[in-house]
Amino acid sequence: MSIPLQQKFAVGKYVLEKRLRGIEKFALVLQLEPLYQCNLECAGCGKIQHPTEILRKRLTVQECVDAAEECEAPVVSIAGGEPLIHDQIHEIVAALVARKRFVYLCTNAILMRRKLDLFEPSVYFAWSIHMDGVGERHDEAVCRSGVFEKAVEAVREAKARGFRVTTNTTFFDRDTPRTIRETLDYLNDELGVDNMQIAPGYAYEKAPDQEHFLGVERTRAIFREAFADGRRQKWRLNHSPLYLDFLEGKIDFDCTAWGIPSYSVLGWQRPCYLMSDAPYARSYKELVEETEWSKYGRGRHEKCENCMAHCGYEPTAVMATTGSIKEALRAAVAR
Repeated sequence: MSIPLQQKFAVGKYVLEKRLRGIEKFALVLQLEPLYQCNLECAGCGKIQHPTEILRKRLTVQECVDAAEECEAPVVSIAGGEPLIHDQIHEIVAALVARKRFVYLCTNAILMRRKLDLFEPSVYFAWSIHMDGVGERHDEAVCRSGVFEKAVEAVREAKARGFRVTTNTTFFDRDTPRTIRETLDYLNDELGVDNMQIAPGYAYEKAPDQEHFLGVERTRAIFREAFADGRRQKWRLNHSPLYLDFLEGKIDFDCTAWGIPSYSVLGWQRPCYLMSDAPYARSYKELVEETEWSKYGRGRHEKCENCMAHCGYEPTAVMATTGSIKEALRAAVAR
């Protein structure tokens, strides 16, 4: 199963309506972080480095719904922290699904099997499992042995129960074109997930590990080689073809981070969830209208120089796709 036609249609209709109304800056995906607490301590993560009083905070169901209503994004990605730690996470998902938001619940899958009964399969709901490689490679990334096998077991059980299951994989400088192909072949063919999202690693400001992230030139080289034999055409990647072209260096884009805004226990994060360069905004309207967007992106801000992250550049690729009949047709037939 690829991206549901309902989702493709809803997002396309939403973008068209915004364009017809002359709205330049709008949200495509809401990155919702109802907590920062986690049951892992990954070296590359900057969320769990917050002080204890922040890690104990939780967004309420109503706060999550209000954020989704305020920014109007048709897709909501629930991240963290580990969302399944949140006592009301199933209520948050149900409330968003009831409003016909397409919800992706990100998880490291440690708690997933015991929590499956709290959720119902729906075209509006998908699990998004964190998988940074196969076997020990993933366990090394999350700094705990045995997590990969737990994730695989959770994926298989969720699939057996009729859930849509996607994965989210970050690649680091220890990866090669071969390990990228091995990982995506395994997830696509052997594990049979519905879609896969990929990202070049970016150095969170608070992350303990600041040495193993991909820079721009290395990102382009590694993905160009990984995609060289045409495999990207068979993989069920949850990206627009133009974003994959961007990863390969075939095309370049400006960052449009307002397209995937982040709302958390601290508010609306400027300019994106990877940075904390400016004070948090109190509303999505304030985020969009009062953030100095011209300061951010490669060539504009030193902390953005090595960033090719999905949150900044996929929205640009989507807008370029919807603005071109040729690219729209290419995206429509993509897996």
